[in-house]
Amino acid sequence: MSGPPVRDRAALVELSAEFGRRFATGAAARDLERRMPFEEISELARSGLLAARVPAAYGGPEVSMGEFAQIVLNLSKGDPNIAQSAAATFPNVEKIRIYGSEAQKRRYFGLLLDGRRLNGNAAAERGGTRIGDMATRIVSDGGGYRLDGRKYYTTGSLFAEFTLVTALLEGGRAAAVVPVDRAGVTVIDDWDGMGQRTTASGTMIFENVRLDEGEVMPIPDYGRRRTYEGAFAQLLHSALDTGIALAALEDAVVYGRTHARPLPEAGVGLAVEDPYVQYTVGEMAILAHGAEALVGRAAAVLDEAVRLFHRDGAADRPLGEASVAVAEAKFAASEASVKVSEMLYRIGGASATSRALNLDRHWRNARTHTTHDPVAYKAKAIGNFYLTGALPPINTKI
Repeated sequence: MSGPPVRDRAALVELSAEFGRRFATGAAARDLERRMPFEEISELARSGLLAARVPAAYGGPEVSMGEFAQIVLNLSKGDPNIAQSAAATFPNVEKIRIYGSEAQKRRYFGLLLDGRRLNGNAAAERGGTRIGDMATRIVSDGGGYRLDGRKYYTTGSLFAEFTLVTALLEGGRAAAVVPVDRAGVTVIDDWDGMGQRTTASGTMIFENVRLDEGEVMPIPDYGRRRTYEGAFAQLLHSALDTGIALAALEDAVVYGRTHARPLPEAGVGLAVEDPYVQYTVGEMAILAHGAEALVGRAAAVLDEAVRLFHRDGAADRPLGEASVAVAEAKFAASEASVKVSEMLYRIGGASATSRALNLDRHWRNARTHTTHDPVAYKAKAIGNFYLTGALPPINTKI
């Protein structure tokens, strides 16, 4: 695909569907060969799709939350590895929008609108006593800053020009936008997960990396002020999981129509006439489309909460309620992606396990991606909200 970047909102959604269909044709081979999607992600950036959430005030399309979720879902249905690697851009945009100075917004939103790749993600770390513990630090150093630390699960950073790093800064937290080719930055392709194999979610090392003041964004009141960062990221993950479920459903239907054979006990001539095959596909469709519907509902609730947040600077109750709606979607999407991708084999039988078909990539991708978030805690928070009215805790996982 070539031409000027797309700015029209409806056209961006359709463009994502077109990319998804094209990515789907090579998804199995890329997974088998662990072939990294460098060109595919560059093409997404050049198309304007990764600038879809840049605010209208800065010349961007500022797609709605529903349109954003549909974009991620379309890309994920095609290839969730590409979707996850590219979609790290979107939380970066929201962080810049919430915490960035006016100059930083103009600078980084302008880069995205020019087709640059700001899809690097450097937040998670190994070690510590609890998930979320952080050792990476930004310290003042003369007229600028110095960054030191080690990150893991740095999805998309291998394909990025810029990565967003979270770190400790003078007793608080901060985010920094760092060029990946800067001296002291090392990107290591050591991700060996069974799924999401081509997301390059490996290690980044920062050794005495020089930062200027315009690259650092302090995060005030971390853990005390409710924003929409967590709900937004969880909506992204919900859409990604739902895309996996829909892709597995589609492959099951195709296999059932073209390859599956009925058991003698079924007493029918075709697998599509077997009532148990029909039942299984029906259950798969219910799970996948139920998750899809909850993603749409969550996006609508979050859209209104975000509008209030940017209008008033705070919207604690609406933001908390939006987190509940997104948590419902994430729970459903996690369950659907894992179950539907496993149920595929009830249609295909032993022949569907052929390595050449690589249908197991759906389950491997789903199981790997859904380990990121504690859905049991989501169900607990949802139940507590409906029973007592208590809002979820202020963090990035619920």
